[in-house]
Amino acid sequence: MKNLFAAIIFSSIAFSNVALAQECNQIIEGNDLLQFNMNEIRVSSTCSEVTITLMHVGKLPATIMGHNWVLTESQNYMDVATTSQISGPPNYLPNGDERIIAATDLIGGGEETSVTFDISNLDPAGDYTYLCTFPGHFVLMKGKFVII
Repeated sequence: MKNLFAAIIFSSIAFSNVALAQECNQIIEGNDLLQFNMNEIRVSSTCSEVTITLMHVGKLPATIMGHNWVLTESQNYMDVATTSQISGPPNYLPNGDERIIAATDLIGGGEETSVTFDISNLDPAGDYTYLCTFPGHFVLMKGKFVII
């Protein structure tokens, strides 16, 4: 009985870091500690478009602790992260990079931004990763984007 109770608690805690596919609009937070508040976002394949709203709940400005939300296929994650670092300000995103499926603007503490994009051409069986492309952030600020 004790193990069952522990499993239920663990499942609840682990599950809290996942955005569910209930809606086609999702909110994710970034903070001053190089963290997104979720490590997985699930959206329904019935959504033709998805809106991701990024809220920076920290206090530091974008020049010091800027965050964005960038979606790519997982196989392109490291290349997109590396190329974005080289691109520099203002958004740390290479112009016209077709590996980037969607991206928000770069924001600082207390700000929010959104991106709306079409997912009808994405493969529900595909492997997608989201990340922050501010220099060095991609190592910790990443997660899975799942279409169910």
